[in-house]
This record gives sequence, structure tokens and C-alpha cells, in this order.
Amino acid sequence: MANLIPAWVDGRLSPVDKLHVHRQGLRHKAVSVFLLDGDRTLIQRRALSKYHTPGLWANTCCTHPEWGEPPMFCATRRLSEELGITGIALTPRGQVEYRADVGGGMVEHELVDVFVGHAPRDLRIMPNPDEVMAHRWITLPDLRGEIAETPECYTPWLEIYLSEHNDQIFDGSG
Repeated sequence: MANLIPAWVDGRLSPVDKLHVHRQGLRHKAVSVFLLDGDRTLIQRRALSKYHTPGLWANTCCTHPEWGEPPMFCATRRLSEELGITGIALTPRGQVEYRADVGGGMVEHELVDVFVGHAPRDLRIMPNPDEVMAHRWITLPDLRGEIAETPECYTPWLEIYLSEHNDQIFDGSG
């Protein structure tokens, strides 16, 4: 059932092809992870091979759960698949919903389960080049400043998370 993600069709949650979901702008499930190290958060630059928002900076990790996959399992799985990070305990921070044009005639209309993890300073990061072309640690004030100066370098959802859901995700810090 690869590439089938949970999306709402006619008011009912159903397994739907991921590309179809984005082309139609269907509301669907997603997960997002933010790893923190003190006052810094880990962000990643999406690989150029990604079918939407290639080369843009995003939060630590984000994806869509496979049909029937629990959100926590999905978040842990993708943290490993995208960045080679394992062994970090994730804490749920509730759900957020947003809708954003991501270019190429595609829309993300996501109901997102958000997770936060606290990383050790010596965290080993081994990005999968098919998913991630770069990564870096940055403070939230610096990240907000960069997004304000060059919004075209960042995914729409990252700006939404920081501007509309900061307190929920980061406990009001930053």
C-alpha cells in the first residue's frame, strides 16, 4: 500500500494516493518533528529530487503516515529514514491544521500530529541524500529573521508552525 496516505474523501477517512491528495488539495494526515538542543532547533533542506518544495528549508522531519500507521511510529520511522537519527524520545504536542500552496499545482491541507524531541549536543546525524540535502541547528529568533528576509527559501508550513503554533510546539520559548 505504498504511497497511500490517510485522507478525507466525502467526509470519510480513506487510503488515497499521495500525489492525488496533493493535486486535489484533500485534507490528510501528517506528522512533523522538531528536535531541540537547548535554544536551537534542527532544520533540514529538502532534497532537490522531492516532488514538491525541493531545496527548501523545513523543520527537522515531516511526512505522511502510511495507511493504518500510528503517528508516533511514523514520526520515529521518518526521523531515522530521513536523518539517520534513532533513540530520541518524542513527545506529542497535539495536532495543528493548515492549508498551503506548495507550488506545481499542489496543496498541502494537513492535519498534523506534532512531536518534539530533545537531542544531545553530540547527536549523530546521517542524512539520506534522497530526502535531505543539508541540515543545521538554528535558534528560533534567527530562524524567524531568516524567514522574514528570504521566505522563498523556506517551506510554507515551517512559517505557519512558527507564526501560528509557536506556543504549542515550543512551550512559548523563542
